[in-house]
Amino acid sequence: MSMNHTPRSNRLHIAIFGRSNAGKSSLINAITKQDAAVVSPVKGTTTDPVYKAMELLPLGPVVFIDTAGLDETGELGELRKQKTLDVLNKAELALIVLEAPSGVSRLERQIAEIVSSKGIPALGVLNKIDLMSDNDTSGPEGLASLVSKTEWELGIKVMPISALKQQGIPKLMKAISAAIPEDDDKFRIIGDLVSPGDLVVLVVPVDQAAPKGRLILPQQQTIRDLLESDAIAVATKEYELKQTLESLGKKPRMVVTDSQVFLKAAADTPRDIPLTSFSILFARQKGRLEELVQGARAIDRLQHGDKVLIAEACTHHAQADDIGTVKIPRWLRQATGKQLQFEFASGMSFPENLGDYSLIVHCGGCMLNRRQMLWRMEQALSARVPIVNYGIAIAYVQGILERAISPFPLARMAWEYNTMQDSQ
Repeated sequence: MSMNHTPRSNRLHIAIFGRSNAGKSSLINAITKQDAAVVSPVKGTTTDPVYKAMELLPLGPVVFIDTAGLDETGELGELRKQKTLDVLNKAELALIVLEAPSGVSRLERQIAEIVSSKGIPALGVLNKIDLMSDNDTSGPEGLASLVSKTEWELGIKVMPISALKQQGIPKLMKAISAAIPEDDDKFRIIGDLVSPGDLVVLVVPVDQAAPKGRLILPQQQTIRDLLESDAIAVATKEYELKQTLESLGKKPRMVVTDSQVFLKAAADTPRDIPLTSFSILFARQKGRLEELVQGARAIDRLQHGDKVLIAEACTHHAQADDIGTVKIPRWLRQATGKQLQFEFASGMSFPENLGDYSLIVHCGGCMLNRRQMLWRMEQALSARVPIVNYGIAIAYVQGILERAISPFPLARMAWEYNTMQDSQ
C-alpha cells in the first residue's frame, strides 16, 4: 500500500442500492466522470458489489459501492441480494436509486426501512428524469410533485437527476456532503493524544514477517497521523529502543510498539513514559476499546477443549512464526495451561457457528472501517462470545495490559472497576 493513496478502510463508504437497471452503475460513472462501473441494458449486469475510490470535495477520500439489484430472483438472485445487504455493515451513507417514471416500489421502501433501522444516513436518488414526458413534468404529477411524493414514501430527502445527461449531479454531490455528520476526529489514531512538538517513538521490528521495502499499514497510518498533528515520529527497531530513548533530547510523549515485541519494549521503556501498541491504538479507532479490553478477562476462564477463533480481516501468506496462526495460540496455551482448539478465519465475514467459540481474538482491523469492526463486535455480542484484539490479548498474557492501556483513561477505569468487582 503506497503512502500516496488513502487506504479503503479510511475512506467514507457510500453504498448505492436499488432495483436492477435503476441506473446505479450509471450514477457512479456520472459522479466519477469515468466508466468505473459496467453499464448495460441487460438486467443484472452488476453481480458482486463493485468498489470505486475517488476524492469527493469537500468530503475528501470516499469509496462508492455499486451493488446488485434487489429485485433479482432465484437462488442466485437471493445470494446476490444477501451480498448487497451485507454492504450495509460497512456503509456510512446509503443512496437509494429509483427510476423517475416508475417511482417507489416495495423494494425501495424495504431498503429504506433497513437503512433507517441501522442508523445510516440516506438519500433518495430519482434517476432518469430525462425520460419523463412533457405531461409528466407539468401539472400535478410533475417532477416537483413526484419528488415530494417519493420523499414522503421513503422518509428521506430525494434528489432528482439524470445520470445519462449529467443533470442534477452537482446538487446531488452537495447533498451527499451535507448528509454526512461532521466528525473531525473520525480517523484519528493517535493525533488526539499528542500535542504539537511532542516526540513519539515507534518500535518497528524488521524481521522475516515484515514486508520487503515498506512499512505495514498500521505503522504508515500512525506516522501520517502524527505528522498531521505536528508531532515528531521517531522509528526504531526493538533492539535499538533503549539506545534511542537515551539519545533523545527530551522525554517522549509515548512509545508505540508492535505487539509482538511488547515485553522487550516494556523492559526498555522507563515506567514514566506511556507505552502502548499499534494494535491497541487501532482497537480504539476501529471499535470499542473498553469492550475489547474486557474481553481479555475471558482468557482466564478458558477450559480444556475450548474453541478459540483467531480472526483476521485480510488474507496474507503466513510466515513460519506467524502472529495469528502460531504466536498467539502458543502464548494462550502457555498463559492458560489448557489444551485449546484453535480455528482460523480470514476475510470480511465470521463463521456461521460463532456461538461454538469461547473466545474471539481479532486482528487490529486496519483493513476494516469502523462500521465494519463494530458490526463484527455486535455479532460476537449477539452470540455471547467475548472478543479481544491481538494487542490487548498479547499484553494481557504477558502481564502488561494495565500499562498498555494507561494512555486511555476510560479503558483503564473500566478495567480497574471490573477488577475490583471480581475481587469482592
